[in-house]
Amino acid sequence: MTEVVAAAAGEFSVGGDLTVRRLGYGTMQLPGAGVWGESADPEGAVRVLRRAVELGVNFIDTADAYGPFTADLLLKKALHPYADDLVIATKAGFTRSGPGKWAPVGRPEYLRQAVELSLRHLGLERIDLLQLHRIDPKVPVADQVGELAKMQAEGKIRHIGLSQVSVEKIEEAAKTAPIVSVQNLYNLSQRNDEPVLEYAEQNNLAFIPWFPLATGDLAKTGGPLDAIAKEHGASPSQLALAWLLKRSPVMLPIPGTSSVAHLEDNVAAAKLELTDEEFNRLTEAVS
Repeated sequence: MTEVVAAAAGEFSVGGDLTVRRLGYGTMQLPGAGVWGESADPEGAVRVLRRAVELGVNFIDTADAYGPFTADLLLKKALHPYADDLVIATKAGFTRSGPGKWAPVGRPEYLRQAVELSLRHLGLERIDLLQLHRIDPKVPVADQVGELAKMQAEGKIRHIGLSQVSVEKIEEAAKTAPIVSVQNLYNLSQRNDEPVLEYAEQNNLAFIPWFPLATGDLAKTGGPLDAIAKEHGASPSQLALAWLLKRSPVMLPIPGTSSVAHLEDNVAAAKLELTDEEFNRLTEAVS
């Protein structure tokens, strides 16, 4: 039997009732270039998704904008009917007009349409975690979150989260509906959102860092990632993920890939334990 590697990362309870393993998987790399169009290798994408679950990943992050719809349809093909413990978090609030083009749209009728399409494309009756992909500055926050709250009351959404927001926006949104997660850019070398992470810790919100593997120059020969990785017999990517997992108990990294080999390497980071001294060395290397 395949070892449930992801279990070594520990667990977090999203919204108090969705217990997931803290090392998840993100589907953004499954569509074509510019996160647009069909996958270059649809069957390979299906293999990656199935392998992720075999390795114990039970938290998968996706979005209607990935393709659009490409990632959702691949998820359904690969994993439906879903395991009882599999949590699929998706997002709504971006419209796409071409490769690499993203525009926030938060009109209530658009968000409702996006959620209905996600339910259909994923083959779900209820979305466990629906995150507002971006707050549309042209629409009041209360209107955007309010529409999600209506669908929550209708049983179409279990929990509501936000993406790429400040503490102030989280607090504003929370006046309309309970917020259980935040998904912001965060990694070892990009930590501008420390205040948001600290707020998430204080309020027991899941913090889902996107672009978690920005290893860059840190992984070069002789750099801090390279040195400590060699000591552990690990890859720089594993080290970057291990740093995130140690950084906070509310952290849920979702590294994405279209390669089974890279997936297996990433998930193996769940078993990599950094000492306090190693964690501090890495932290200080980019401070």
